[in-house]
Amino acid sequence: MAAASEHTVLQFVAPSLTASPTTPVLTARIHPLVIFNVCDCFVRRPDSAERVIGTLLGSILPDGTVDIRNSYAVPHNESSDQVAVDIDYHHNMLASHLKVNPKEIIVGWYSTGAGVNGGSALIHDFYAREVTNPIHLTVDTGFTNGEGTIKAFVSSNLSLGDRQLAAQFQEIPVDLRMVEAERLGFDLLKSTAVDKLPNDLEGMELTMERLLTLINDVHKYVDSVVEGQTTPDNNIGRFIADAIASLPKLPPQVFDNLANDSLQDQLLLLYLSSITRTQLSLAEKLNTAAQML
Repeated sequence: MAAASEHTVLQFVAPSLTASPTTPVLTARIHPLVIFNVCDCFVRRPDSAERVIGTLLGSILPDGTVDIRNSYAVPHNESSDQVAVDIDYHHNMLASHLKVNPKEIIVGWYSTGAGVNGGSALIHDFYAREVTNPIHLTVDTGFTNGEGTIKAFVSSNLSLGDRQLAAQFQEIPVDLRMVEAERLGFDLLKSTAVDKLPNDLEGMELTMERLLTLINDVHKYVDSVVEGQTTPDNNIGRFIADAIASLPKLPPQVFDNLANDSLQDQLLLLYLSSITRTQLSLAEKLNTAAQML
């Protein structure tokens, strides 16, 4: 597909979630695999390519949330006045993915970069023929603001009579769903430079520090509400109550003993895994030396 770029693009910031409670706001729920795939495709891109694009796969939840769970890159050529997308490759990859997981459908497309441009409008037109109201996901792999910013957009056409004036991209909220291990990897991706990857103990230390920070933030919020400095929020109160209710009702000493026993078990597992890696490495070297003899 090749098309000339004659589009004007309007980009708007995300709407406020509290501005109108009665107005539903479309949300994009993104799994970390998608972000990692986008970053991997960007690293492997051709030297002449300034950005990469690809297809987003997932499903539409009953509440209207777009659940983005998978993705694949699509080859394309882009210049200042036209865009060409390899449609055959896109359809072949889609057919392969549907054989593995037929429940996943096209929900939109992604691109690397800080925002949208005229070429984005052309590509969005192509995906609008593939699926109704596609999501456009952007991942800032150039670290324009010092970190890898992730944004999602929906588009609509602004027309005057029969004449299309511009493509309007409206930013929508993004919900990143990650477990703690995925969060650590994502935090490393957001940094412009990393000296080294944290080992298991350092990862556990970072997790405990983050947990302590969250507990302190909750404590400050509750004190502020009690003192009348902050307006109470029922939703936040329910989240705090659910978190406290999930804790076992045990005496402090018993709870400390359980936490210490769990920590000792984790440290033992780390020690055993380290020994296993050492034994495997030693066995591989012995096997290599025996073959050379």
